[in-house]
Amino acid sequence: MSELFDAVDALLASRAALPPPAERKRLRAAHGLTIDEVATALKVRRATVSGWESGKTEPRPPERDAYARLLDKLAELYPPAPVAAAAPAPDAAVPATFTVVPDPSEARTLSTGEASRASAMTATENTPAPAPVAAPAVVSRPARTTRPTSSTSRRPGARRAALAAPPAGGADPRFENGPLAVVDVEDGKVLAYCTGGLVLDVPAKSLPSLVDWTLREAKLGAPKLAGPGKDADPVLVLTEAALERYGLPTTLTEEEKHAGRIPEGHKVIKQLVRAEWKLTKRGFGPWARIYRPATGSERACVQLCIPSWNALDTRHWGEAGQLPPAELARVLGVYASRVMTPRGSTAVTGLELMTALHPPTRASEPGADGKRHSEHNPGSLGKDPIDPMNWPPCEVPDGHPVLKDLPRFHVRGPAEKLFEEAYDWARPMTDAECTLRHLVGIDVNMAFAAGANGLNVGLGEATHVKAPVFDPKLPGSWLVDLSHVDLSKVKVGKEWVELDGSLLPSPFTPKGERPTGPAWYATPTVAYAQELGYDVAPAEAWVRYDNGRYLDSWYNRLRDAYLATMADLGVDADLAPADFLAAMDGYKDRDPELAIVVSAVKATVKGGLGKLRERPRGEGWRPGEPWRALSRPTWRPDIRAAVISRTRINLHRKIVKHAAFTGQYPIAILSDCVVYAAAGPSPLDFLPYREGKPLPGGFKLGINPGLVKHEGTQDVLWGEEVRERFNAPELNLARYIKDGTVTDVDSGE
Repeated sequence: MSELFDAVDALLASRAALPPPAERKRLRAAHGLTIDEVATALKVRRATVSGWESGKTEPRPPERDAYARLLDKLAELYPPAPVAAAAPAPDAAVPATFTVVPDPSEARTLSTGEASRASAMTATENTPAPAPVAAPAVVSRPARTTRPTSSTSRRPGARRAALAAPPAGGADPRFENGPLAVVDVEDGKVLAYCTGGLVLDVPAKSLPSLVDWTLREAKLGAPKLAGPGKDADPVLVLTEAALERYGLPTTLTEEEKHAGRIPEGHKVIKQLVRAEWKLTKRGFGPWARIYRPATGSERACVQLCIPSWNALDTRHWGEAGQLPPAELARVLGVYASRVMTPRGSTAVTGLELMTALHPPTRASEPGADGKRHSEHNPGSLGKDPIDPMNWPPCEVPDGHPVLKDLPRFHVRGPAEKLFEEAYDWARPMTDAECTLRHLVGIDVNMAFAAGANGLNVGLGEATHVKAPVFDPKLPGSWLVDLSHVDLSKVKVGKEWVELDGSLLPSPFTPKGERPTGPAWYATPTVAYAQELGYDVAPAEAWVRYDNGRYLDSWYNRLRDAYLATMADLGVDADLAPADFLAAMDGYKDRDPELAIVVSAVKATVKGGLGKLRERPRGEGWRPGEPWRALSRPTWRPDIRAAVISRTRINLHRKIVKHAAFTGQYPIAILSDCVVYAAAGPSPLDFLPYREGKPLPGGFKLGINPGLVKHEGTQDVLWGEEVRERFNAPELNLARYIKDGTVTDVDSGE
């Protein structure tokens, strides 16, 4: 009988009653729980809980029973507030008002989620609210008296997928209005559109007073991401109307664009100086920082973002700069809540995220006198940059001070320069491949983020070693001859396999050419030569004994941001291959604003890694002289090289396993995109799935970083015609596989 009872219990658990998705989110937020905390408790991924709260997926046993128990307990603590039959009298005296107005273009009844949020807001204030009615409708309530008396707040139209927008309020009362605001002028009034749909009236008449109001009354900002770190400064996004109101140009002149700032003699800068505000060395540009020197632990700094000055690069932010204020606040708010408050371009933010997660210093334990002092934070890059003259010559770009004694026009070869870059390789198609009908491109999701995950990198300076014994766990740069590695016979796992090496790119060079002698390589590249079954004997190396997995938390943060946003767009991490391909089809159209966030997250990964090796940017620099980026502890070209090396090796490993199992070889590779000839137009026409399971260690369809998605499909005849037209049999078709448009000859640069 016990087995029968167990079966009945399991059946009941499989149908454990759950509240609607929006109510699940309300209950979690009411108790101050984050999605990460719930996911950890239930031993599932963050994206899974996000899917449950958005209604895109439903929990299954055994997690379903535990999730239902959690929600039942929370419902006892936070029951839905009763809804009054009528709204407050129109002449009721209230100090400030919040208003929820559905988008007029969506004539519909308020969703359960919107109604729940309205009820939750009412419950918080113990104030009645009207019942939901057909849109357009308004739900009003008195505001907290803790909000500045000079500010009135209201909620404009809640857009589609409103659940994806982070609420204005947060656990930290200092930043209850969110991390940022979009400042606009409507009907002569200055308004600050915050995240979650909150709008504040702004009393400031000048830019200095706007900065002062932001710090004193607006309650904008975000708490630090790591224990010894710093809170994020508030960001104000100024629309063109706001620029005019505060005496700033709506666009920059060509000279100002080139300089990246407005002149120091501008009247608004003079206003700031008179009010004792300062600007950073970059001056007043698209991402201006206005501050006063910190006193104690108190920071007084506001960051400005000016879209019409190209603060939001269209390559990464799409049309975000053209969005209405509320929608722009939503886009930037989602990004800020999932990645971090933007500190500049996506590249700058990617780099700043590394520091925010690993602050350079921390407070020491109390000394004999009971006082604490600042000390190095273990696992960080520290507060001081590496001395330019202490860099290994092989790791630095041309023009670096450590190379100043080289002849002026000297060109460094592989034996002098570490050259770890992404793939740009292609080959002519075989006769057999020409008989197939399609060229199918697959793209690795967040490839460079996946390459950073779990990677051991150097934290401090390098040590020069002669004739070292290679250690695959030791980060560094190694001078070694890998020309003897023959791809026609390699180890895959523990077994030797024979392949057609002429159809494979070399894993050791970006162009896929087989090396001809000694060259400098990062640790992952040399380790892969050993993995393929070949001995390595480095002649010398620059190694870093102080090392660690510095990028792990950075990867986790960006991965979670990417997966959560893709889940909001209907692409979950646990979809079957065919369902995944269907979900990816047109996902950007489901919510173009969230699609912008996805693009920005991807750009944050690539840009942040690129900043690790930032080159001179004008400033009157001459070869052999230091440039500004060298003064940062985060100027670390060795870390960038290691990530790119591992990313390229990860891709080659999958290509080799795929070739060994299927006999199929890539036609072209560009960075993280690989093109194969196939009989059908879908990745499923050449990826070897068996009963829904992929080839172990090979390509797998899915949205997680490191897995692949469909990049595009073209006809084989298209590929042959394009190569013939440009008389380029090795034209890299991966560059054009997405939509088939070829804009110029592939120069290979």
